[in-house]
This record gives sequence, C-alpha cells and structure tokens, in this order.
Amino acid sequence: MKHPYLTEDHEMFRKALRKFLDKEASPHFEKWEEDRLIPRSFWKKMGEQGFLCPDVDEKYGGSGTDWGFSVVINEELERVGTSLIGIGLHNDIVIPYITAYGTEEQKDRWLPDCVTGDTITAIAMTEPGAGSDLANIKTTAVSEGDHYVLNGQKTFITNGIHADLVIVACKTDPDAVPKHKGISLLVVERGMEGFSRGRKLDKIGLHSQDTAELIFEDCKVPKENLLGEEGKGFLYLMDKLQQERLLVAIGAQTASEDMLEMTLEYVKTRKAFGKTISQFQNTQFKLVEMATEIEIGRTFLDQLIARHMAGEDVVTQVSMAKWKLTEMARNIATECMQLYGGYGYMEEYKIARRYRDTPVSAIYAGTNEIMKTIIAKKMGL
Repeated sequence: MKHPYLTEDHEMFRKALRKFLDKEASPHFEKWEEDRLIPRSFWKKMGEQGFLCPDVDEKYGGSGTDWGFSVVINEELERVGTSLIGIGLHNDIVIPYITAYGTEEQKDRWLPDCVTGDTITAIAMTEPGAGSDLANIKTTAVSEGDHYVLNGQKTFITNGIHADLVIVACKTDPDAVPKHKGISLLVVERGMEGFSRGRKLDKIGLHSQDTAELIFEDCKVPKENLLGEEGKGFLYLMDKLQQERLLVAIGAQTASEDMLEMTLEYVKTRKAFGKTISQFQNTQFKLVEMATEIEIGRTFLDQLIARHMAGEDVVTQVSMAKWKLTEMARNIATECMQLYGGYGYMEEYKIARRYRDTPVSAIYAGTNEIMKTIIAKKMGL
C-alpha cells in the first residue's frame, strides 16, 4: 500500500536503509537477543549512514528532513525486531525535546553527537510508584546556587544502560498547586556525580533492548542543563506525547503486517492431512479477518501520520490508534502463533518472539486504559 505522505526520495531512503539492516542488523539480531543488549557499535553505524535524527537541522549535523523519513526508519527497524525501539525513542521522542525547548548553547553542545550515535539518549518519567500519574512523581531537584541537587529513582527506562544523556522529569517545586506545575525537565549526563544505574531489568520480551533503573543520589546538575523553563515540564511532556504514541501505533501496525506476511508464507508450505494448512477454510477465514483489520488499520494510521506531519492536533485520534492498533497486534500475534501450531512456540520461529514482544506496546507510552480515558475526556464524558 502506498503511503500518501511518502515521495520517491523516501522510498529510495527505505531501500538504502533496508539494505543496511539486512547486513548490519538482521544477521546479528538473535545474538543481540541472547546477549540482552544491542551494541553501541550498531548505533555508530546508524549514525554514520545518516539514520539517526534525520530531521535535526543541518547546522547541528542532521539532514533537516521531514518526519516521513523517521516513519520509514521506525517501520524498517520494527520489521527487524521490536527490541530496536530504543533508536526510535532517541530519534523521535527524546531529541524533539531538545530541538523544541533547548537553548542554542544546549543544541550546539548535545545534538551533533546525538546525530552521530556517540551520544545515546533516554527520557526518565516513570518511577516505582508513579507511571501514568506523572503529576505525583517523587523525584526532586532542589536549587542550590548554580546547580540543582537531584534525588529520586526512575524505572522501566528505555536505553537506560547505554544512555549518555537523560531527560529527567522532576519536582522543582514539590508544594506547587496544582501538582503538575512543579515539574521541570533536567538533562543529566553520564558521569555526573550522584548519577548511577540500577539493575538492567529482565523482561518477558524485548530482550536486547536495554531497560534499566536509574538512581539519583544528591546528583549535582548544572542549571544550564534545565530544559526550557522551570515548572513547565509537565506541559512539555504533554505536548510531545502525541508523537510518542503515534510511534507506538506505527510499530504495532508494522508488526501486524510482518506477522501476517510470515504466517501466509508458512501456511502455504506446511502440510497436514495431505494438504497445505492454507487450504483449510478455518485458516483462510482467520487470515482474511487479520488482513482486513490490518488494511483498515493502515488506512487510519496513514492519514493520521499525514495530519501529524501537517502540524494538526490529532491527540484524540492518535490515542485511538495507539490502543486499537496495539490491541490488534496482540490479537494477531496470538492468532498467527496458533496457525503455526507447536512450531509457533519454538524460539527458532520469529512468531514466537513477536508473541513475547507485542503485549508491552499496550502498556508503554501510556496504557491503553489511559488512552481510553483521554478519548472519553475529549468526547465530553
């Protein structure tokens, strides 16, 4: 299906990226999953080829492209494996905070190395006691002279092990009313005194994606590392969540397409009772149902991406896409595994990994229940 927002340039870029991933990612991905980590050398190779932060302005080392190139990158990475989501987070979730709210000095200092892959980024919102309820985070940053003293703990942080630059949501005014007005964003850098990593978290899926705990104990953060204005962090976070949730929807849609494609190939070759599985009516009906859902999902998603690229406020529709497409992907993972029979439960088949990796998309970037709450509010309920 032709995406309405992509041009011939985007498709040429896709071919180059796919060729790169076929050589540098796909053959090594199972090893990365076993090692529970994607090597930094891969990030460097991505940067060298111009596949990191393509929409960053040329004066900071980027290509100044439209967001369609980022869509292509996220789709192609997802086709290799969901564990590569950390790159999408770096490109399209963390870096936009710096480009939107950073000072010229901050952009000059941080962006060039983010584009080359020398600097890997993360964003730290979730805490052991606060996930979707961001207004109640407990991490504090107390002003002392020319720096802040940061104390708190963050968890479930994507890129947590590799991150050299972490945007931390914290309370600079714990007594603010309402609570969200006390939140600010501080950029913590690798090596800062009082900043340490906790354990690398052992997850059901996304094995090679480094998710970790981050700990801040009297961590001294220079005031020039405040991103934007003090007390406006919550507003900044809300402003950028549309793109973050759209990324999750793109990943879910692409995963669904990939699962359908691999399952179609499998049922046409696997035989039972003297004929291929694809000849059974039940198999045909299941695949037809999945194909129809995927086609509808793609149509909805593509027009949303086009509207987002045009600068429209599509928070409600993105919330719909996030919950619906991640739910669809989860159901398709189950249905496809069933069509593989016992082989679907074997690690040698990619569907087994898809089955493990897919469910978390309904949880991160705001749970699907939170998505429905947002939609209900927008509907005046």
